[in-house]
Parts: sequence; structure tokens; C-alpha cells
Amino acid sequence: MRVLIIIIWFLVFTKLLVFWVWLWQLKEYHFKRFKAHFEKQKIRKFLFSFHGIRYPKLTPKVIVILVSGILLEIVFILLNSYTLFLLAIIFAPLLVSLLVWIFQIPRYFLIKRTLEKARIKREKFDKLIVIGITGSYGKSSVKEFLSLFLSEKYKVLKTKKNINSEIGIANTILKELTPEHDVFVAEIGAYERGKIKQVCNIIKPQIGMLTGINEQHMSTFGSQENISKAKHEIVENVSDFAVLKNRLNLSPENVRIGKESLSFTLKGVEFRLNLLGRHNIDNILLAASCAQRLGVDLNKIAKLCLGIKPEQGGMKFLRKAPIILDASYSANPDGVIADLDYLNLYSGRKVIVMPCLIELGKAASEVHKRIGKKIAEVCDLAIITTADYFQELKNDKTILIENPEKIAEKIRRSSADVILLEGRIPRKLIELL
Repeated sequence: MRVLIIIIWFLVFTKLLVFWVWLWQLKEYHFKRFKAHFEKQKIRKFLFSFHGIRYPKLTPKVIVILVSGILLEIVFILLNSYTLFLLAIIFAPLLVSLLVWIFQIPRYFLIKRTLEKARIKREKFDKLIVIGITGSYGKSSVKEFLSLFLSEKYKVLKTKKNINSEIGIANTILKELTPEHDVFVAEIGAYERGKIKQVCNIIKPQIGMLTGINEQHMSTFGSQENISKAKHEIVENVSDFAVLKNRLNLSPENVRIGKESLSFTLKGVEFRLNLLGRHNIDNILLAASCAQRLGVDLNKIAKLCLGIKPEQGGMKFLRKAPIILDASYSANPDGVIADLDYLNLYSGRKVIVMPCLIELGKAASEVHKRIGKKIAEVCDLAIITTADYFQELKNDKTILIENPEKIAEKIRRSSADVILLEGRIPRKLIELL
């Protein structure tokens, strides 16, 4: 019987170990982001660690933490105390967090060394044009558009996919930057003040771009004022000029927004794009403004726009019968409203599937009420996949379903003509659909 208890305890604690390491990795080992996970539903989210399995990506750091956790379990077994077993289960989040932070110490010095090496290498490229892009939303799209436009005239290096941390940018410089590159375009993310300035001290940007500011990540910044000050660090730490969304001098005319494309005229030049959503016009204007300043002809920019893929604008067609729009890359307050505006172009029965937004801090309730109001105006059905702010979103069109199989079944029975997948919904649901 005792052996059976030990085996069960070992399996339960190992499951908890894997879950909490997964969560820390998901939050990029950032304490404020980890803490923000428990803004609402604190007890429920703690109990969720006992349900299902979440696997972290096996990096060297994760492997070391997991092995250390298993060794700790062996020590507990050798101590042979039921009380210790119970306490270990109760305090599993603290024990795993302690392991994580122990291994953060050598990582801190490793990151510091890597950042310094990247700074030294960057300084050797005195003719390199460096562009830093930041903001609460739209960073990745603007980076992709700008890199495409500049490639008409320059050899361009850009940070890949959603890499925007200081260590990710530093590794891009160390591993990929060569003398053949004329331009380096870096997407810069931040969860606290001072981070964008830190990156700027490494990459020394001549040009900064600010895409827009909203409540995204207020939990980690503490206030809207701090968000604004942090994002404006890109403006304060460039040597040439900055391009800001709210100060653009480019004004589009003859704007036409369709279900599968959009078009507009800019300084007499017609732009046609296979992009979805009005917000992408703002992103194109930002990128075009910067590219023009660097000598790329507006007519060439317009031609290059024809090659932009829908997914580069944050939304793509997953299938067309029924229509499924995939905007699951990420979500922010302005992006959700913009996607709902786009969804409203369609006739028929419209369904949105989305989780509650995270890391909004004290703005969370108001933001979700605003989104809930928009959902009521546009959608026939809204399936919310997480419970945190469901009450703020709730109206006669919203339901809460967390299980991917049940969501897929509900959609099948809903006779939906158009389905919008918004934000970080379960990947299994996308596979099912």
C-alpha cells in the first residue's frame, strides 16, 4: 500500500512540475506576466494544474529544471514522510518557481554577456541602417511590410516571426548579421519600462517606428501612462527620425474594403492588397512612409503590395465553406474590435470564438465590456473559451465552452456561415475545424 501511495504521489507531483514549468516558459520567465495569469479565477487556475497535461518546449533550461525537480522528488521519497508529500503537492507552485528562479541566476549573466557581444558586433557595422519597431499591436505586420518594401533597394535582415525580446534580437545580430546587409529591421517588445531603451543601446537605431498604444500588458506596466512612456522610448533613442502612427502625413483616398481584399489611393498611386481588415491600411501606411524616407519609390511599393500574403496581416482564410477566418496569432483590444468590424462585412450567421484577453490589469473589465458590446452588434453567437472575464463579455449571444471538442460540435450545430477565430484559442480546435 505504501509503495502504491508513493507511486501515485510521484506521478501527481511530476504532473504538477511539468505544468508549472510550462506556465513559466509560456510567460517567458517574467514574474509580472506569471502573476498576471492569476488576475481572476485564482483558485480555479490553481486547480487547473491538476487537470490535463501541458508540456513545455524542451529547451536545455527546461530539461535542467525538470531533472532537478525529479531529483527533488527522489529526496522527498527518501525522507519517507506523508506530511512532506502533502506539503509538496500544496506548495508545488512555490517549489517549482524556486527551481525556476535558481536557474534564472546563471541565465541572467549569460543574457548579459550575449547582449554585450551583440552590442560590440553591431558597432562594427557603421553603415548599417537600423530600424526599431514597437507598439502595443501591429509590430509584426509592419515589420513584414517594411522589410518587403525595403528589399526593393536594400539587402534586409529582419527579426523572424514573433521574436522581439532583447535576447532574441541579440541572437539575430550574432548569428545572422553580415557585412552584406544594408538594413536591420528589429521588432521590439517590452513588458516594463526601460526594456526598449536597453535594446536601443544595443542596436543603435537611426529610425524608430511606433505602431500604436492601447491597454495591452497593463498588468505588467501598471498603468496606461507607463505603457505610453515605455513605448515612446523608441522615439527618444533614435539618432535620425521616428515614424508614429498618430503623426503620419500620408492620407489614403478612395478606400475600398472588401471581404477578400482592400484598396486605396495614395498620392495618386493605387494600392491593391490581398489583406483582410481596415487596420492593415494603417500598417501599410506606416511601412510605406518609412520606406519612402529611405528612397523607395511609391509606385514600386504599390507593386510589392500585390505579393503580400493575408497571414502577414494577422488574418487568413482557414476554409471557405463555411468561411473560417483565422486571426489566432494574437489578440489585443483594438485588434479584436477591428476584426469584428471586418466580420461585419459578411451576411449570414456570424460566429466568433475567442478567449478572454489577458494582462490588461485594471482596464480588463472595461475592455471586455467594450468588446462584449461590439460582439452583440455584429455576431449571432460568441463562444468564449476562458472564464476570466466572461461576465463582462456576457450577453444573450455569448456562451462559455472551454473544451475544444465541444466547441467544434457547437459550431457544427450552429449553421454558421462565417466563423472568426480570434486570439490564442486551443490549437486542437483549429485542427478539428
